[in-house]
Formats: sequence, structure tokens, C-alpha cells
Amino acid sequence: MKKILIVLTNTERYDKHDIPTGLWLSELTHFYDEIQKYGIEADFISPLGGYVPLDPYSMKFMDKVDYKWYSDKTFITRALAESLKPTGIDPDDYFAIYYTGGHGVLWDFPDNTEIQQLAMDIYNQGGFVTAVCHGVVGLLNLKLETGEFLIKNKLVTGFTNTEEFLSQKYTKVPFSTEQEMKNRGANYKKRRFFKSHAVSDSRIITGQNPWSPREVARLLIEEM
Repeated sequence: MKKILIVLTNTERYDKHDIPTGLWLSELTHFYDEIQKYGIEADFISPLGGYVPLDPYSMKFMDKVDYKWYSDKTFITRALAESLKPTGIDPDDYFAIYYTGGHGVLWDFPDNTEIQQLAMDIYNQGGFVTAVCHGVVGLLNLKLETGEFLIKNKLVTGFTNTEEFLSQKYTKVPFSTEQEMKNRGANYKKRRFFKSHAVSDSRIITGQNPWSPREVARLLIEEM
């Protein structure tokens, strides 16, 4: 059976601010926990490969699922210590790509051409492009062969301006995730802040915030 390619950030601090960031842990562990119920395997990549930092703030919200996988040395080594580089990855091995979040992705996801190519190769062969929270910025510059943005006129969601304000990060991030999705012509929809919400449209599945990765996984599994 083909696998899922999970994308993680290498960014460990905010540009121009001494604020640590990285992967929001539950956006990896809760998605992975759900797909494991169905025996679906995954590989882990990051723009640079190797070390994937964790957003320390995400550690304050760890639950039993997070601790389950955080204590799994094999999993942590593969995902956070020895993530793969995009170079050499064969898109034919995967039926879906999943972009995790955490504020770090705002700096190293949108313009990574290698991962963009992998995502579009997977999509063009009938696969799924999925993302959660800030991870949806990995979809911003994906384009169809026609030159149109992949998310144009597609139903999508992602971290909202309200959630960014409440997180006290709105003035520190390089751009608004919500606004940039709208700028690409997406049909952006959101629900109540800090509640699980995920949507699907044309093999594109997106989740609004850190409470949504399991719902993203469930939508993906339903549509497989």
C-alpha cells in the first residue's frame, strides 16, 4: 500500500524576534495516531532534512496521544531527528501529502519548490494534498498545469486571524494565513476559534487549527 508523506518545519525561531518556534507537536501526533489505526505508514520530510524543532508552547498542551508518540524513540528519531530531504523522494510511493503546522512553517513552507513539486506530482496522479493550521501555507503557491493556483475556488480553511490575535502572534508573523489564502482566490471558510474544523474539496483537505489534525486524517481516510 502507498504511504503518506508528512512535511515538517526546520524553523526554530521567529525571524527578527527572539521567540522560539517549530512544529506544533499535536499536529503531527494526532494525525499520525489516526492513520496508524488503519495500518497506513508515513515518511517524514522537511525542507532541509534532519532536525525538526518543536514549538515549546505546544508542549504545554500535550495529552496522552502526544506522550504516547513522544516516548516512542523510533518515531521521534524518524520524524524529528532524521527527517528526510525532499531530494530523492519518489512521489509514486505516496497517495497523499500532509503539511503539519506550527508558526515555523510560515518561513520555510510557502516557497520551497522541491516540496511543491512533490505535492503536485502526488496530486496529479490522483492523490490528496492535505494540511492543518499554519501548514496550509504550503498550499499557497501550488499551481495547476494551467498556471492557476491549486486552491483557487476551492473550499479550504486554516489558522484564522482571530486565532492569531488571541495567540498574540499577529504582529510577529510575516503574513496572515487567512488573508493569503483569500488572496489566492480560495473559498476560505472558518468556524469558531480553537475548535476542530476540517473541510474537503477536490482531493484537497485542510484543517483550521491544532484541534483539527485528527479530523483531517478522518476525512482523508473516508475519501481514500
